[in-house]
Amino acid sequence: MLNNSEFRKQAHQFVDWMADFLENIEELPVKSQVMPGEIIDQLPISPPLEPESMDTIFHDFQKIILPGITHWQSPNFFAYFPANSSYPSLLAEMLTATLGAQCMVWETSPAAAELEELVLNWIKKMIGIPENFHGVIQDTASTATLTALLTAREKISSYRINEKGFDDKKFRVYCSSETHSSIEKGVKIAGLGKENLVKIEVDENFAIQTEKLEKAIIEDIQNGYIPVCIIASIGTTGSTAIDPLKPLGEIAAKYKIWLHVDAAFAGTALILDEYKWMIEGIEQADSFVFNPHKWMFTNFDCSAYYVKDKDALLNTFSINPEYLRTKTAGQVNDYRDWGIQLGRRFRALKLWFVIRNYGINGLQEKIREHISLAKEFELWVDENEDFELITPRTLSLVCFRYNPSGIKNEEAINQMNEKLLHSINSQGKMFLSHTRLNGKYTLRMVFGQTNVERKHVSRAIKIIGQTSKMI
Repeated sequence: MLNNSEFRKQAHQFVDWMADFLENIEELPVKSQVMPGEIIDQLPISPPLEPESMDTIFHDFQKIILPGITHWQSPNFFAYFPANSSYPSLLAEMLTATLGAQCMVWETSPAAAELEELVLNWIKKMIGIPENFHGVIQDTASTATLTALLTAREKISSYRINEKGFDDKKFRVYCSSETHSSIEKGVKIAGLGKENLVKIEVDENFAIQTEKLEKAIIEDIQNGYIPVCIIASIGTTGSTAIDPLKPLGEIAAKYKIWLHVDAAFAGTALILDEYKWMIEGIEQADSFVFNPHKWMFTNFDCSAYYVKDKDALLNTFSINPEYLRTKTAGQVNDYRDWGIQLGRRFRALKLWFVIRNYGINGLQEKIREHISLAKEFELWVDENEDFELITPRTLSLVCFRYNPSGIKNEEAINQMNEKLLHSINSQGKMFLSHTRLNGKYTLRMVFGQTNVERKHVSRAIKIIGQTSKMI
């Protein structure tokens, strides 16, 4: 077992390995090439009876575990959405783990509570959230959305459901058909029922159709339902479509419905003045979430959640057992009352490190560079007769597909694109993912990894072009 001197020795070796790993990550396959069961089959069925050396453990990490890792920090990672990190974030995470603080209430670590308040106020100014919103760090946008749903449920029921459980009232939640799957999951967990999630059709740009939303709300009210919450997506999962926030806010205000804004990925772009149009009308919203752990170079997990009615949030989640009662209650923010988790990590530290080390100008420069690279790739697709754009690019995601001339059968085109995707990813040189938009199997290229450069985009274009010729 490690003592302090052995820990010091191993820690230095680990940091050297970490730096080497990040410096040479491009040499590794982006997507893990192992087969199902290949990792677990190399590991013993039972835990060891006797202590094992850290050298032995670390050897097994490199030999067995590392081949089973898909490298999200590779600049050749273009799949899903980024879960990027950075050197200042990693250093802060090391300190957080060393401190090992449980940041439930102010008294369990005053610096953690006050730094969280500070950095969320910083971000509020950076991205344009109104001053009367209050911020808290959640683990993920999924949890933040569930927090919003529960708060909306309790506020509209005068907090009776927390006390007495559900009665026979029928609640409704509304979102677009392109909204993230976590919304459906949250509706189920909140006890509202999957059947009471109303998915509204989208327009040609895959944004929610507000007139159809209002029609659905009116019909539900006439049929005895109680509208609880509208979910607006600022950057849908499939195509980063932007729901029109201002008219959604007007509808929410008209029918007294909680409006929650999910900007999990796209929210980072709000630090650019040229993208603040995405939240025009935010003053009408009740809650807002985005993930610095996606595109703001702060490693997972770190989700910034803002709420207008702080009292509604606290009335929904506050619980005060004897062992957590303090003399400072009411004078400070006890963040265990601001969401689902009671135990809380010191997530604010890494966000503070990142914002200070990059500065607003440095963050803006990075985000603009990623968007510029996406524009270059979009131009290549647009000019290539064998490929086509599926939807207009908004930020750093390009949705496209392989569609060589002469092929009219949509299912055949879908099959070709699925084959192309798997062929590209199996090479290990880059990694991209897919979605379906209007039934079309669509390839997604996201430009948001911390260290992606023009050379990686050029390499990706070459791989996609060459692989398509073999389909």
